[in-house]
Amino acid sequence: MTIIKQQQDPVNNTITTTRVCSMCKRSDRIVTDVASGEVVCSNCGMVISDKIQDINHSERRTFSSEEVMSNKGSRRTGSPTSLAKHDMGLSTIIGRINKDAAGNKLDAITSSSMSRLRTWDIRTQYSTSNKKNLVLAFNELDILKDKLGLSDAAVEKTAYIYRKAQARGLVRGKLITAFVTAAIYASCREMEIPWTLKDLTAASNLKRKDIARNYRMIISELCIKIPNADPMKCIAKVANKANLTENTTRQAISIMKEVIEKQISAGKKPMGLAATVLYLSCLKTGEDTTQIQMADAAGVTEVTVRNLLRELKNKLKP
Repeated sequence: MTIIKQQQDPVNNTITTTRVCSMCKRSDRIVTDVASGEVVCSNCGMVISDKIQDINHSERRTFSSEEVMSNKGSRRTGSPTSLAKHDMGLSTIIGRINKDAAGNKLDAITSSSMSRLRTWDIRTQYSTSNKKNLVLAFNELDILKDKLGLSDAAVEKTAYIYRKAQARGLVRGKLITAFVTAAIYASCREMEIPWTLKDLTAASNLKRKDIARNYRMIISELCIKIPNADPMKCIAKVANKANLTENTTRQAISIMKEVIEKQISAGKKPMGLAATVLYLSCLKTGEDTTQIQMADAAGVTEVTVRNLLRELKNKLKP
């Protein structure tokens, strides 16, 4: 639960909102991660909010009595523009209530005219095949966003990649769901979000080779530079799936730092390396787990964990 403190400034007649961590009760260590869209307490690690817009939303603004009486500043301009909408949020919306500004009912002629305008407005929004394609693609993106828990920044990045691919003609003849999933994977890799191809395959109910083929096309045709995966970010994901304690996770992070410093992680699969480091941490902390459980949590085979464990034990000797 998030604690919000509000303080009123008697001079400017404004209200200041401050977030307070519910665990350590501090408000001076609140940081915002733009990439993941989270508001986190840097003191204890508590995730206060997973949506940046929760703290910057325009509807949270409090207006003074003078602004309310003069009808200034309290006007709204609708939802913000977004690349994840087929019209970027700039389309015209004609209301279906046949009343004028004074609340009086429209006459029959005006009502018929407004009905025809609504019909043509809808037709113009889906007048071309590209617009229809964007509607279907962003509907799939919205579904996958809920399944994967993607941040708004990742969704906007995915929409940007998809629009760029459509402008190059790469989407033509491709399965829309597979191409959107490949765009999500490309944006996650570019933003260093630890979602694997196996996770996206399970969420989209598609074949792995279809997503991988579209992903390779996106990377090569759009010249996207994908950074190397950071195995440090995979530790928290594998630890959550395996239900490990915080003590084991912190021990694994310290081991992973040593692995990266000694350049042992070069050429290793990040999820497999994270599972191996967590298993090694479990051995040190005495937590009961098996190599099979860690391999299942990371989505790798038990042989991968066993071979990496043998290599880490040889190279991390004091």
